[in-house]
Amino acid sequence: MKKNIYLDFTYLIVLAASFGGVIVLGALVAPVVFHTDKIVSEVLIDNYNAGIIMGEIFHRFSYWVYFLAAYVGLYEAISYKTGFRDAITFATAAMVIGTSLMFSAVYSPKILQMQSMGVEATQSDTFSNIHIASEIDFKILALSLIVLFVRRLMLLRTN
Repeated sequence: MKKNIYLDFTYLIVLAASFGGVIVLGALVAPVVFHTDKIVSEVLIDNYNAGIIMGEIFHRFSYWVYFLAAYVGLYEAISYKTGFRDAITFATAAMVIGTSLMFSAVYSPKILQMQSMGVEATQSDTFSNIHIASEIDFKILALSLIVLFVRRLMLLRTN
């Protein structure tokens, strides 16, 4: 039973691009936005406004993450239906879908809502807890994406 190789490669590209996006946003963009004082001396952005900028960046990225969740769900459902079943792939795909939806549908909107309430809301324990949970979710998403990518690549090589 031969699958369409272009569909497989497209899937791997989507996984790799998503992993790249998560890494770039978390490891490169956020530190630059939150530490403008170390980069420029003329225009300084306080933490609240840097958070607004990052919130908008993550809000826009969440559209891609919704697409990712739908694409992973569809691809894995088709694979499962056609007999390509693997426990590691199933578990990591479920984690990708779950963490994607938590990030896009729960954490990002809640953070944006609290930011719209003003500086005081972003200095609360509730905001801090939501922010920490979203960071953990984003790290789990990155790990799940790389494991799913590697596992699918291994399965593709054996088929």
